[in-house]
Amino acid sequence: HLSLAVRTPRRSRTGHMTELSKILRRQIEATGPITLADYMSACLLHPKHGYYTTQDALGVDGDFTTAPEISQMFGELIGLCLAQSWMDQGAPDRFALVELGPGRGTLIADLLRATVQVPGFHAAVDLHLVEASARMRSLQAAALPAYHPTWHDTVETLPEDIPIFVMANEFFDALPIRQFQRDPKGWREIMVGLSETGVLKRGLSDAAPIEALNSRLDDTQPGALVETCAHGTAVVDALARRIATQGGMALFIDYGAWHSDGDTFQAVRAHRPVDPFAEPGQADLTAHVDFTALAKAAAEEGARVSPLRTQGDFLRGLGIEIRAQNLMKVASGSGAKQIESARDRLIGADGMGTLFKVLGLAGPMTPLLPGLEPA
Repeated sequence: HLSLAVRTPRRSRTGHMTELSKILRRQIEATGPITLADYMSACLLHPKHGYYTTQDALGVDGDFTTAPEISQMFGELIGLCLAQSWMDQGAPDRFALVELGPGRGTLIADLLRATVQVPGFHAAVDLHLVEASARMRSLQAAALPAYHPTWHDTVETLPEDIPIFVMANEFFDALPIRQFQRDPKGWREIMVGLSETGVLKRGLSDAAPIEALNSRLDDTQPGALVETCAHGTAVVDALARRIATQGGMALFIDYGAWHSDGDTFQAVRAHRPVDPFAEPGQADLTAHVDFTALAKAAAEEGARVSPLRTQGDFLRGLGIEIRAQNLMKVASGSGAKQIESARDRLIGADGMGTLFKVLGLAGPMTPLLPGLEPA
């Protein structure tokens, strides 16, 4: 049950009711409130009206900018890190190079350019991209014409007979989450229903015990809110199982923390926060990543899990400061300033350097990735 009435829909506060708004309102009127995970899935991935189907999300003119779009240094350093891991594992003559949610293909393109001189590396690459959006697949194909990638809707169809080397940059933050508020009688789930005036709005289910959240009873009090992401742990289960048995590695870079704590659900449009319920399908929806849940899922499947690092520490360990200095030496005055600014944005304490975290996976007997070794 939800403490929100169902009434006739009206236009959003911007005066524009999206087609997806109408679809969701009709669904809620017919079957009742939906989970936040179902709402996120519809907003991001609806085949006709979803955000990734209709919006040009990336870049200055889009809604957000990812690290590969900020500087080529990001993809170059990750490429060399991955190539070192490949050599540490005996330089297999064939492996699956995998990216989850590759955006425009910028990270993979920079990675492959940086590793072109690594003997045998490109000859061994079998490129696989996990991407649900047909629109984004076309952009990736244009960015990677020489590599003939294989696309997958999910990680479940990735190769099972060769090592997999996986990258996921700002992938897990966009996976649908559920939210639960602790109650003296158990947990109340955050649901999406309609207000008395027909506006999409959050409400609370009745309280009930939830066995999967028993582990959070010791570190929360009534009123506390926790988030879960079953999609994320399912993805890690599948990847870790392959890495543990087939070899390879995984690198997860995202914003979040070691533990889920509080409401982190947010919407961004044109680089600004907006109401996530005002215009469904028109804004990017994300939540902070619970890295504890990912690490636990990986360990249970037999993978070796690295310590959690900040992005700043990880990139410094890979030599970003030296790389930036070398690029600035051959750049013009304005170009040098841009390189310096990009470096600071990627590793600075007041930018992505501390907000973003890095977690690595490897096989049980395989060295961890450079930059992620235990201190």
